[in-house]
Amino acid sequence: MKIAGILFDKDGTLFDFQKTWGKWAKVFLTEISNNNIEEAIKLGNHIGYNYRTEEFLSDSVVIAGTPNEIANKIISFLPKWNIIELINYINEVAKSAEIMAAVPLKPLLIELRAKGLKLGVATNDGSLPAIAHLKSAKIFDFFDFVVGSDSGYGFKPNSGMQKEFCRRFKLKAETVLMVGDSTHDLIAGRSANMICVGVLTGVAQKSELNSYADVVLNDIGEIPKFLIENDC
Repeated sequence: MKIAGILFDKDGTLFDFQKTWGKWAKVFLTEISNNNIEEAIKLGNHIGYNYRTEEFLSDSVVIAGTPNEIANKIISFLPKWNIIELINYINEVAKSAEIMAAVPLKPLLIELRAKGLKLGVATNDGSLPAIAHLKSAKIFDFFDFVVGSDSGYGFKPNSGMQKEFCRRFKLKAETVLMVGDSTHDLIAGRSANMICVGVLTGVAQKSELNSYADVVLNDIGEIPKFLIENDC
């Protein structure tokens, strides 16, 4: 079947998760703990982050969680903050993260656009930092559709963003790839009846993604080859 569209997750898919967010998280936790390193370490533990190694654990809420979910994990340890302020702060400072592409993105996106595909991004990040990251990487204009967890279509593993992508461009779900590095991405894609493609540029291992994906690739750079080999 000919593929008509590709919907990408952002972090861990377009961008390498650990390389992008590992160092950023250390700075963020240090700042909100007022430079109290022991407190920063404790906060890191609560969101599945090793402060000393600057790495996220495989079950970290940050991997596929929304800013709201992340804030709720640590708000009880930050008495001077309220939940709305913390969510807004997370969204604001996330814009400044130094984005590290998982693969050379421009050549890939040019190739996919040349095939006439509709391209979109569906992330559990907030929409403003998501747009900022795509613009920082100079790839925003390649996408027809960019939504975050605050865009009004719900958040993964629910499939509202996936269904809206299909509805907006009149695409049959079975002609759309949902590409992501987490089970949240793949569960959402499966619920929307999309073809589910896992990638290994996040934290999840292939063994974790296999049962949710139609195929698991090393990274999104392998998508053109996948399309050719499957006559898509």
